[in-house]
Amino acid sequence: MSAKKGRSLIRELPDDVRGNTKRKPQPEWTSPMLATLVDEPFSDPDWLFERKLDGERCLAFKKGRSIRLMSRNKKELNDTYPELVDAFRDRDETGFIVDGEIVAFSGNVTSFERLQKRMQIRDAEEARESNVAVYYYLFDVLYMGRRDVTKLPLRDRKRLLRQLLSYSDPLRFTVHRNVHGESFLNEACGKRWEGLIAKKADSAYAHSRSCNWLKFKCVNRQEFVIGGYTAPEGDRVGFGALLVGYNEDGGLRYAGKVGTGYDEETLKKLGDRLKSLERKTPPFKGSKLPQKGVHWVTPSLVCEVGFTEWTDHKLRHPRYLGLRRDKDPGDVVRERPT
Repeated sequence: MSAKKGRSLIRELPDDVRGNTKRKPQPEWTSPMLATLVDEPFSDPDWLFERKLDGERCLAFKKGRSIRLMSRNKKELNDTYPELVDAFRDRDETGFIVDGEIVAFSGNVTSFERLQKRMQIRDAEEARESNVAVYYYLFDVLYMGRRDVTKLPLRDRKRLLRQLLSYSDPLRFTVHRNVHGESFLNEACGKRWEGLIAKKADSAYAHSRSCNWLKFKCVNRQEFVIGGYTAPEGDRVGFGALLVGYNEDGGLRYAGKVGTGYDEETLKKLGDRLKSLERKTPPFKGSKLPQKGVHWVTPSLVCEVGFTEWTDHKLRHPRYLGLRRDKDPGDVVRERPT
């Protein structure tokens, strides 16, 4: 699709809707819209419901032949996912910013653990030779045809996004359902999805966390800051368990030990990184911290953890899922349903 065609899509919008677009230069960066966790799912004709994808958030910037894939914390991902860069370059549309999630699959289920094998690669040729196929699910458009379209209602942005590009692997359009959020969530959990995202159909795109996008989760999981580790015991290599926490009241609050979910390669590689970050004092506030066989580290790494529930500010049955490079340690807080 040409840039001229992209502009014509905007001209085809109703006058009262098209007036919400603004002609302006494409920005070098814009912050993504983030969803708020809620406790209870709902059904509502004024909301759309999309699959919550278990991957790496990505904004794609295309300006002429230039393509930039950017993580939510402004890290360029081109050398990690070069096949996505190729796919965008093959499309004729010369200018846009689109939002989506990069995923890998284990069977029919998106797997953040499998995606880890690609997320850690920084060389384009090594990435191309990887046996981990990735797909980019697009779910929003922020800029097209030299116009900012973030003020358009979501339904109109989704319609523009669907027509903006031709979709073939590895680029995929994120479909949605209307009205029936609760039954869709039951179906999603039965398929072992992570959950759903509910989006207000008439909402604009906000460059921050918003209650116009809501998360319904099938399982409890979130990011945590790594503040230490325990020594390995027996035949274990690398480390025994991670000591993790989250930011609260100006400090890092301890949330417990994460001792499962590692393969031997992860224990060795992550163990080496942790040793290079060792420090003498704990980064966590408070006095009720583990003492035996503990090594404290500078809190610069963020990991994803699955768990059953919270018990007195500690995680119950936590399981390591992988490192996250797309979130800064200072942004990690405890997710609480609204």
